[in-house]
Amino acid sequence: MRVDFDKIIARDGTASVKQDGRAGYFGTSDILPLWVADMDFAAPEAVTKALTQRAEHPIYGYTFYPESMYDALISWLKKRHGWTVERDWIVIAPGVVTSLFASVMAFAEKGEGVVIQPPVYAPFFSAITTNQRRLIENPLILVDGVYRIDYENLERCAADGAKLLLFCSPHNPVGRVWSKTELEQLLAITRHYDITILSDEIHADLIYAGEQHTSLETLANSSDKIITAVAPSKTFNIPGLGLSALIVPNSAQRVALKKVFDSLHLSNNNPFSIAAFEAAYRDGEAWLDALLIYLRGNRDYVSDFLNKNIPVIRLIQPQGTYLIWLDCRDLKKTDLQLEAFFVKEAKVGLNLGKSFGNVGSGFMRLNIASPRSVIADALNRIATTLNSR
Repeated sequence: MRVDFDKIIARDGTASVKQDGRAGYFGTSDILPLWVADMDFAAPEAVTKALTQRAEHPIYGYTFYPESMYDALISWLKKRHGWTVERDWIVIAPGVVTSLFASVMAFAEKGEGVVIQPPVYAPFFSAITTNQRRLIENPLILVDGVYRIDYENLERCAADGAKLLLFCSPHNPVGRVWSKTELEQLLAITRHYDITILSDEIHADLIYAGEQHTSLETLANSSDKIITAVAPSKTFNIPGLGLSALIVPNSAQRVALKKVFDSLHLSNNNPFSIAAFEAAYRDGEAWLDALLIYLRGNRDYVSDFLNKNIPVIRLIQPQGTYLIWLDCRDLKKTDLQLEAFFVKEAKVGLNLGKSFGNVGSGFMRLNIASPRSVIADALNRIATTLNSR
């Protein structure tokens, strides 16, 4: 499939968080926004067609989840990931972030420990702290430019009474795709201490050539307690439609999660979300294959540009996701100074690394899911600003 990912699509005036929300977030709209984790690319034509067809029916009433939607998800997971999922395992959820919160509420009581591995997506923190659970951090360790899990410390965290691990796979923001060996070592620890895992695999389809995502559940045995969060939102650029799924083989855990969702009357059975969800998984594969080639080109472009023009900023090579973790520590700036440099001087809006935890201090997150000309503009702005000093 040929897709024009180089096309600039104006998002102004669409209430886009990334574009229209930049003034509220950065204090100015005079920046190139490469922060929020959505893409500046048109969704697959199959999705747009499905939404258009549904809109043409003029009644938008209460809608249930059709079996065809479940079938599309099951077929996708089997074909793309070699994972055979049973229909009864699937719990539809309003979104992956909601699922993080629900899992904390379902599998840890107030005051009980929940482990996260920063630097990690900010809701991993807030899902724990806003629900009065005890935050236990097992920071990833950076070794020769690659982030790794600190298993020795993870075991200490597990022994400290942890009930739940919120696991990010592939990892946002550092772009790690965990190997089978790493996942098996993780499972050995959680199995020994009887810890439930919420495995956030929302980026599982966004894997670069030469890498292989392994769903944690495919390595599990009958004693493991794993909930896997998946969604078409990142894969097909439809996060605003807000529909995801939890894969929960354990029936008692399904009951516990549904109890939380029911207690909050959480439902997102929007007819448009359902239409997009099914169409994306059923007919979006060729579009995704083209996207992955383009994203790899963007990743390599950023890497080459930094090496040649801004060697003081180092790229942590991502194996997956469209997010780039930039090591800016050699700029010798505080986090406030780093943010001011990018926003006020270079006029580029990135995510401050410290927002992913204290271990993110000195880093920035760049979203490369934009036309290459936009990425080039951002990098040139940064280089020009540094060279003008």
